[in-house]
Amino acid sequence: MTATLVKEASPPAPAHPDGARGGRLRRRGRVIALLFVFPALLLLGALVVYPVLFSVGRSFFDASGSEFVGGENYAEMFRDPTTLKAIRNTAIWVVVAPTLLTGLGLILAVLVEKVRWATAFKLLLFMPMAVSFLAAGIIFRLAYDDDPDKGVLNAAVVSVHDAFKGSSSYPTARARDGEGLTEEADGAYVTGADVSPGGTAAVLGLVGVAPKDLPGGAEPAAAAAGEKAGSDEVRGVVYLDFTPGGGGKPGVVDREESGLPGITVEAVRGGETVASTTTAADGSFRFAGLGSGSYALKLPSSNFAAPYDGISWLGPALVTPAIIGAYLWIWTGFAMVLIGAGLSTLPRDALEAARMDGANEWQIFRRITVPLLAPVLTVVFVTLVINVMKVFDLVYIIAPGPVQEDATVLATQMWLVSFGGGNNQGLGSALGVLLLLLVIPAMVFNVRRFRRSQR
Repeated sequence: MTATLVKEASPPAPAHPDGARGGRLRRRGRVIALLFVFPALLLLGALVVYPVLFSVGRSFFDASGSEFVGGENYAEMFRDPTTLKAIRNTAIWVVVAPTLLTGLGLILAVLVEKVRWATAFKLLLFMPMAVSFLAAGIIFRLAYDDDPDKGVLNAAVVSVHDAFKGSSSYPTARARDGEGLTEEADGAYVTGADVSPGGTAAVLGLVGVAPKDLPGGAEPAAAAAGEKAGSDEVRGVVYLDFTPGGGGKPGVVDREESGLPGITVEAVRGGETVASTTTAADGSFRFAGLGSGSYALKLPSSNFAAPYDGISWLGPALVTPAIIGAYLWIWTGFAMVLIGAGLSTLPRDALEAARMDGANEWQIFRRITVPLLAPVLTVVFVTLVINVMKVFDLVYIIAPGPVQEDATVLATQMWLVSFGGGNNQGLGSALGVLLLLLVIPAMVFNVRRFRRSQR
């Protein structure tokens, strides 16, 4: 039996030479792969890992970097009103910009499918992506300019406002002191002496209007000043009490002095306006059918109202929405193209089946398209969240100096504290670490989402 066991036991198989060679090849492959990856790892370590570690360490030291202060910089962040405002503005950016962009991208991606020249439309919307944030900031800084002669947005707003409400032609006009017109609290002018129907023409002189600013159809006022009034009417003239070249007499309508057309004149009695008219090209006006008695003549303040200058886009209240608007202009094409790519992969048979079952386009969009696009919409939204947390160029360039603090976000605040005059790189490093901590969760979420989609 022992012999049988010995006979049945088989000797160990000799090592195969190919197995050893395969192990050496695998080790060599790993070494070669490591050699190829090493430059990228070196750059990653030098440009990302080292700065992150250095910033974390630097955040525990004071402004000079010589004294260890522990978590004082982190505590200072939440005591500084400007930093709290930067955190608030960053939160506004994170909530508003990605939401609007994802919504706009989804709507445009769905609509573009129904446009004949879809490719050209996509190219037009995607073109701003080729513009740097620096150039885009300069473009929108000019577009948002308060001066309607420079800022295209205010030029459009002023044009629309003036088309419906009109504007004063004499914002700088005023009456001479002691020449018969008294200024009221609201900026209107009223005659000091009452006039009666059938009397001599009332002469209302104004100054403060440059001859070059007179309306093109203005005519001399001397003839109108000498007209006689009927028994039931009041006549008068509103004129520019200034003679080009000098030599005129204040309070008297000289031959060369021009009337002021388009001015509203009111006849007032007992504190109430009983008639209203507008001056002609020579500045003359006439009230007919007035009853006997005395009337005061009033030039309402609307004649001298300052022109409408538009909206202060870059004021403290609107600067952040205005900058977000510039960001939307740049990134809408990006969101549309990514969502459009996801839209092209949707099963058309499901959409057609819904149409055959009687669903309208809104129901298809809400109940089929949006749920099927949810993974793509999530990726686009999270990518934009990461991007807006790091926005710097647009805020720094578009926001004017006086409102820079009202528009600041974490990225700009980090730069301003470190290099823009604060010279406190300890606090700036703490802000950088805070920004990193806020970005990491979104990055991890996106990476996991990409891995799940590849599976």
